[in-house]
Amino acid sequence: MTKYLMSVVLLSTALATGCGGSNETPQNPETPAAPAPAAEPAPPPEAPPPAAAPATPAPRPSAPRQSAAPSRPAAPAPAPPPANVAPAPRPAEPPKPVYRDVSTPVGTALSLSLITPLSTETAKVETPVTARLRQPIVVDGFTVVPAGATLHGDVTEVERAGRVRGRSRLVIRFAEVQVNGQRDPFRTNALTFEGEATKGEDATKVGGGAGIGAVIGGIVGGASGAAKGAAIGGAAGAGTVLATRGRDVELKEGTELNTSLASPYSVRVEVK
Repeated sequence: MTKYLMSVVLLSTALATGCGGSNETPQNPETPAAPAPAAEPAPPPEAPPPAAAPATPAPRPSAPRQSAAPSRPAAPAPAPPPANVAPAPRPAEPPKPVYRDVSTPVGTALSLSLITPLSTETAKVETPVTARLRQPIVVDGFTVVPAGATLHGDVTEVERAGRVRGRSRLVIRFAEVQVNGQRDPFRTNALTFEGEATKGEDATKVGGGAGIGAVIGGIVGGASGAAKGAAIGGAAGAGTVLATRGRDVELKEGTELNTSLASPYSVRVEVK
């Protein structure tokens, strides 16, 4: 068997030399041929790649909440004026008003119309009194207090007439003026009113009583009776006077009053 193999090798070598003239050194015929290298084992099959994790879905954007009241669109910015156009001149400012103080002097006459009716029978000290200015107060061509302004005051003194003598007495004074709802100090002189005298009526009442008494006394007892009757009648008449009061002061609504200013009154007026 060994000889057979060597013959085959030698034959193969000769054929190779004769055909191509190979330069390679012939192998030792006695050296057995090296066995063909064993085929490398095939690599193990690769493991399949792990399945990719399912992608997390992206969160959906939340819809914007609508505000309760719709927002107003911003006003567009004013366009700048062209570079070559001169800006319009500003309108001239109106002139500022000029004011001055005007003073009403003491003693200025005041013509009033009474609003509050008064009587010494019912009035008391500090009873409120109101009156209306009938004519405006004008100083240097400026109306300081217009007609129709209301004056406020009160009763400062009140006295009823006595049963035998004396008159009823009522005194009022104004301290404020009201114009367009605003009150300002405005002092006037006092206005004094007195009831009518009743002396003539009292004498008539006494004399009448004495005459009637004398007539009755003369009828009853002659001359001496007339004298006694006159005395008795006179006493009766005097009693009637004592029992009767004098007349009260009565001031009706609309009564015209005339007084004057007791202290200066100043206001600021606009000079046109």
